[in-house]
Amino acid sequence: MENNKLQIKLNNRLIDLSTPIVMGIANLTPDSFFWGNRLTSDAAILKCVEKIIENGGTIIDIGGHSTRPGAEMISTEEEIKRLSYGIEVILKKFPDAIVSVDTFRSSVARHMVANYKVAMINDVSGGALDNLMFETIADLKVAYVLMHSRGNPGTMQQLTDYDNVVSEVLQFLEKRLAQLHLLGVNDVVVDPGFGFAKTLDQNYRLLNELSYFQELNVPILAGISRKSMISKLLGTDAANSLNGTTAVNMLALLGGASILRVHDVKEAVETIKIYQQFNLQNSN
Repeated sequence: MENNKLQIKLNNRLIDLSTPIVMGIANLTPDSFFWGNRLTSDAAILKCVEKIIENGGTIIDIGGHSTRPGAEMISTEEEIKRLSYGIEVILKKFPDAIVSVDTFRSSVARHMVANYKVAMINDVSGGALDNLMFETIADLKVAYVLMHSRGNPGTMQQLTDYDNVVSEVLQFLEKRLAQLHLLGVNDVVVDPGFGFAKTLDQNYRLLNELSYFQELNVPILAGISRKSMISKLLGTDAANSLNGTTAVNMLALLGGASILRVHDVKEAVETIKIYQQFNLQNSN
């Protein structure tokens, strides 16, 4: 299935999404679910970001607060401290890097955009954990990832009761997308929230019917990299889930994903190249 020819503005640069792009993950948290992405030193941060850029990643998504299931909440001050430290290190070496900040707090979003060249806010709660988030995004005039979830990282895995997971997630995103558009926010990406308040079967139902989310007429982000929907199914762990991640990313591309959020950029870029060549045969 061909991706919608969509665009998104990041730091006044118009990014063409007719060819899917990769968002590389850089977690500044000591308790990220994947040990290979816990960055706690200047050298580790720079090595990770350099690898993302060299391997063809377009966006660097930086998180200062773990959102893995069961993660403990940290203070706003600690989150800002972690993010500020990491972004300063990154922009000193890579001043043209396109940076996304993974946060569900409007005050954190405001601080990071005001003080650094942050192009996008990636909100795992879709505004549900901070009722000032949408107004803040409108005021800051940055791109926004609108993700579906329920509860918070500590409670979300107990909130998986749906009559129809696909229609309910779609309705959630549709309603909040309309709210954002009314506020003048046009650079929005939707994320169905794989792994957030969903069972293994529900995650694969969303993946199977991802193409329905193209009806929203905005780019779709798939963040499935090394998640438990892969490791649990295969009887392994996050560290050994790269092959499964590649398989699932291809399915997401076939469902219409325009952005792949991953730990392993090189493999995701290669997956997109194969997808593009495969898709080219449909137009010949």
